[in-house]
Amino acid sequence: MEKRSFSIAGHRTSIALEPEFWRGFEAMASARGLSLAALVREIDEQRDSPNLSSAIRLAVLRWYRDGETAQDDRRVSSPET
Repeated sequence: MEKRSFSIAGHRTSIALEPEFWRGFEAMASARGLSLAALVREIDEQRDSPNLSSAIRLAVLRWYRDGETAQDDRRVSSPET
């Protein structure tokens, strides 16, 4: 596990992900033209899960599953929005 810290909604939080998920998350942010902090903030605002690390893993999984090159206005947190 690798931990990184971010500021979200005015407070600091640490996120622990496996290195493979960090690489996928970085690729996702880059493809969308976002910083990691901006993507963390977006996922945090849209998540249904109480656990932010889990919400990020699911967002990365969906991004790869749905086609990482698909460029549309889908929200990253849930397929039904």
